Amino acid sequence: MSDAQGIFTRLKEDHDHHRELLDQMAETSGETERRKELLEKFTKEVKSHAAAEEQALYSTMLRKPPTTDDTRHSVAEHHELDEALNDLAATDMSSPAWMAKFKQLDHDYRHHIEEEEEDHFPDFEEHLNDDDIAHMEKVFDRRKKEEKAEAEVTPESKDAAKE
Repeated sequence: MSDAQGIFTRLKEDHDHHRELLDQMAETSGETERRKELLEKFTKEVKSHAAAEEQALYSTMLRKPPTTDDTRHSVAEHHELDEALNDLAATDMSSPAWMAKFKQLDHDYRHHIEEEEEDHFPDFEEHLNDDDIAHMEKVFDRRKKEEKAEAEVTPESKDAAKE
């Protein structure tokens, strides 16, 4: 087993920041600048984090047969969260539907990151070597920066996404 704490600590720091943003968004109401700013910040943070996490961590874990099921599960959840973020952005912020969708997204995202932190990361660590870790740390920070520069809020209702 190797010292993978660095990359997992880095991922958890992002998760903690995402939890703070969710807490702040939960305190907003109506179509306010604060709510718009927080939604945009959260969306860009989460989309860039997820993309970088997939390119650094999950691409590595897919090459390790014992972890491929958990990896596929997390990547599928990333896709679902992306759709939920787009749907939330497409919903009228002053409507009750917005808060209902936000609460579902908040619940789903917290479940996802808790599952990663408590179940997946400790399991993954057992299958990593020093080269894997060095690669992941290098790729994660570079890709997150690149992804964040390109990340944007893309309003699309779930109904439209299915067409």
